[in-house]
Amino acid sequence: MKLKDLKDNIIVKNLVLAVAFCILLIVGAAVTLRLVTKHGRTVIAPDFTNCTVAEAQALAREGKVAVKVVDSVFVRRLSGGVVYRQSPKAGATVKEGRSIFLTINSVVPRKVVMPNLFGYSVTEARSELQNRGLNMGYLNYVKDIATNTVLEQRVDGVEVKAGDLVVSGSSVDLTVAVANEDNRTEIPRIVGMKYVSALDALHDKFLNAGTVRFDPEIRSYADSVNAVVYKQDAPGTAKALGSRVSFSLTLDPGKLPAE
Repeated sequence: MKLKDLKDNIIVKNLVLAVAFCILLIVGAAVTLRLVTKHGRTVIAPDFTNCTVAEAQALAREGKVAVKVVDSVFVRRLSGGVVYRQSPKAGATVKEGRSIFLTINSVVPRKVVMPNLFGYSVTEARSELQNRGLNMGYLNYVKDIATNTVLEQRVDGVEVKAGDLVVSGSSVDLTVAVANEDNRTEIPRIVGMKYVSALDALHDKFLNAGTVRFDPEIRSYADSVNAVVYKQDAPGTAKALGSRVSFSLTLDPGKLPAE
């Protein structure tokens, strides 16, 4: 073999080895990234409503997620120290190992500063209220050119201004503008959801809870928080913004309709 052919052969071998090394490096990085990020491995977020923190942690381990207490509210009718709200919501698809953020019910009431929601969209207002430990209450739509923006905020029927102190966990009713009174939204399917999740789903569609019927065995607020919707106004029906949607709650899973 000539010296030149030998050199060429070595160069080819080195190129092949370099390409093979790069391929192995890329494959190794992809596998490592997949393991670290748990890519493609998802679970359903458990429902931590009305659980103590210890119970939520145990349920989280079973569900292959983590929990973090990030806020507290005060709901007078609910037991102190139990989970009132969670994010992401129960039933959401999340990555395995994902942290679920919990808002728990405080043992004693505390007050928070009312934000200025004037000019906010309903979605922005709800996010701001939840960040302050407050809840969005009734949506009252009135005709105004500044469509879908908040015009007024009230607690227990009394207008509250930005900077006022209100009890954490209070429901804030919003007066919202709508330029076209013919605007419609669809009733979501809330069957199978717990009370708080059902309210959130209705607010997502700019609707209000109407008549809420409780089965006889639901005797306390804690019972109502654990109860699930088994009957509702027809999902998919078009309604005006701010319309009321009635539903019924039960503690008996046997009453849920077959899928």
